[in-house]
Amino acid sequence: MTTIITTERLILRTWQEEDEEAYFQINQDLKVIEFLAGPMTREQVHHFIQVANNANDQYGYALWATELKKTGELIGFIGLRYIDWELPCSPAVEIGWRLGSQYWGKGYATEGAKAALAYGFEQCNLLEIVSFTVPANLRSIRVMERIGLDRDVKKRFYAS
Repeated sequence: MTTIITTERLILRTWQEEDEEAYFQINQDLKVIEFLAGPMTREQVHHFIQVANNANDQYGYALWATELKKTGELIGFIGLRYIDWELPCSPAVEIGWRLGSQYWGKGYATEGAKAALAYGFEQCNLLEIVSFTVPANLRSIRVMERIGLDRDVKKRFYAS
């Protein structure tokens, strides 16, 4: 199944083989991976894309490849994913994003995340969508606030 969500400036879609190199480069940027476990290898990028596309087929949503509508340039991902690891909020559907640092501060994460939330609630009939990050990741926290997520007492964000 191919999912395409368009916003004013973005296209959120299933991943294609030709996205691998651009996504690999995004995951080498020290600013992008500041709060992550480290840079992704090419094998990890390939696996991530397979998992995302499989999730899209299984659930109807994924962490979608996100490109600029104007140029077709891949800027990262924005989307939804099912999580069942040991967290206070799991099992749950998480909204997330990871964009190349050159695309930060332009409102792309907020624009795409609002569209992903709407898709999750309206097309997938989800009842709740959560998000979380480390407390120091103020950029992501600001996006969570801008897209209307509420913070609960466990300090995770959710929309319902």
